[in-house]
Parts: sequence; C-alpha cells; structure tokens
Amino acid sequence: MKLDGLTILGFPCNQFGKQEPGQRHEILPGLKHVRPGNGFIPNFLLFEKGDVNGKNEQEVYTFLKSSCPPVGIDFGPMYGRLFWEPLKSTDIKWNFEKFLVGRNGKPVMRWHPTINVSVVRADVRRYLLEQYAKDVFN
Repeated sequence: MKLDGLTILGFPCNQFGKQEPGQRHEILPGLKHVRPGNGFIPNFLLFEKGDVNGKNEQEVYTFLKSSCPPVGIDFGPMYGRLFWEPLKSTDIKWNFEKFLVGRNGKPVMRWHPTINVSVVRADVRRYLLEQYAKDVFN
C-alpha cells in the first residue's frame, strides 16, 4: 500500500508458532481463503517467506534490529512457539512486530507486536506530518 509517501511491506515468517507453514505459491491463497479469509487480498507488497531471527535471518531484519532498540525483553511463553536459536533481546518478539523506516532508509520507530494498531497509526501520521512540515518550512 502506498499512501502519502508511505509504503507498507509484509514479510511472511514461520518462526512464530509455525503460523505460516505454506510454500511460496500457497501464501496468497491462504490469506484469501483461510486466514483472514473472506476474499482478503493484501493491498501491500508481500515479500517471500523467510526468517526474521536466528542464523538464517534476512539481512533486512539484521539491519532493522541493529538500528532500532528492542521493544522489550519478554518473549512470553516460549515452549513450542519460537523456532530459532539463539534467542537475543533484540530479536523480533512475535508476528506483527512493526518498523517504520524513513525516506533515507533509516529505521525511525519499532512497535511491539501487541501494540494496538491505532497507536501505530497515530505514530505514523505524526511522523508523516513532521516530515511534511520539514519539507514545507525548510
């Protein structure tokens, strides 16, 4: 999705409770017909499935995690839910952890996966407004 200079990117991962077991060709039909279902079609760019933590993590996540402070140290109950080693405090805690990256490619914010989307929306709007003001008044 691209709106007001904002682009949303999705990165499927199977490291959290094995919630994304599908092969590449199964992910979009799974979203459309199973979870969330009801004909859902993402309006954002969906990348290939990959690891976000551990020895095989995608480079983009190595960069994001090294550039933004962790959003807590608690992983919650781990047994049978987290599928990578070793665990690090900077790791993505669960599906739907979010990052905001500025136009310059540098991470600006990071949100815990349990944060209400209305908080994320407000933070992103505030950030976009700040960037707009900088563009207009500088």
